Amino acid sequence: MKPPWWDEAGLALAARDPTLARVMGECGPGHIVQRGDPFQTLARSIVGQQISVAAAQAVWGRVVARARRVDPDRISRMRIATLRDCGLSARKAEYLKDLAARFASGEVDPARWAGLDDDELVAELSRVRGVGRWTAEMLLIFNLHRPDVFPVDDVGLLRGIARNYTDGMVPTRSEALAIGERWRPWRSLATWYMWRCLDPLPVENR
Repeated sequence: MKPPWWDEAGLALAARDPTLARVMGECGPGHIVQRGDPFQTLARSIVGQQISVAAAQAVWGRVVARARRVDPDRISRMRIATLRDCGLSARKAEYLKDLAARFASGEVDPARWAGLDDDELVAELSRVRGVGRWTAEMLLIFNLHRPDVFPVDDVGLLRGIARNYTDGMVPTRSEALAIGERWRPWRSLATWYMWRCLDPLPVENR
């Protein structure tokens, strides 16, 4: 389902930023697609940390096949050894089980999130083992469809900016933040297009 703000954001940014307008035209129509519930979105992000998108998809597929039912109760009961057989490191397996246990107990409660702004939610989620700022930002973009998320430490985002804005040179963090300022309050859309210009397949989850 398309985020309700997506079309407005695209029109506004295309009018404001000719470079982004060109990227959007080259990539063609598309939008962020929500895949999975909040638990699955966070779990997929943990699986995908520091590995390629293709590798993450392969590992996640094995987790789904072994679990059969990907929910907090089921994942919290899986053995570390079983998760490691799926291709997870020992640390990621521990993080995944800890996340599942926190959801199952109600310590992490998505019903509360609507009342939190982006920074408050990132801070709350970052207290969970294995959920840093990047992982929380992926949840905000892909599950909650928050419109103004800018994961400035994401390698794909920086590569997209390098290709289109900085003559192929990977920008510093401060340079990326400055470029992102021109995209407020729709930085999630601009980020998605920076990812998509590197991969013509629609970006659903990182």
